[in-house]
Amino acid sequence: MSLTRRELLTTGAVLALGAAVVSAGVLPPFTTLAFAEDNATNAAIDQAFGDHAKYRAVILSFQKAVAAHDSAAVAELVSYPISVSIKGRKTTVSNAKAFIANYDAIMTPDIVSSVTKQKYEDLFVNSHGVMFGNGQVWVDGVCKDNSCKTLDVKIITIQHTAR
Repeated sequence: MSLTRRELLTTGAVLALGAAVVSAGVLPPFTTLAFAEDNATNAAIDQAFGDHAKYRAVILSFQKAVAAHDSAAVAELVSYPISVSIKGRKTTVSNAKAFIANYDAIMTPDIVSSVTKQKYEDLFVNSHGVMFGNGQVWVDGVCKDNSCKTLDVKIITIQHTAR
């Protein structure tokens, strides 16, 4: 099972983020770090999670794949298992193959619009990750080991939200 940085923070684990070590509880839940220009967004990601380059690459790749309706490319950027809504029913998608098979039901026009219209410089960044739109999509680091010394930046949430 992979843990997100948020899950480690809430369990009291210590994360190595670049050269800094951040103890659990340093960033309270929903601490707003940025609504800003491109450089400010990069700085907010750097402050919250370390090197923004990984996040930027995943965010821009995700937007490009969604705009191109490239279900396989989108599926590669998702952390599994992921809980999504398919035709109004909460469902757990376990792998990329199942995600691709249900792509159009998961990536609804509202979610696609929030992803493709999102400007990088307007992303919302907090201790929970990087948010698209009104919370339709969240991106965060997913730890590859218990110490979270290595992580992959992935899509951790895809959901419908109230406008």
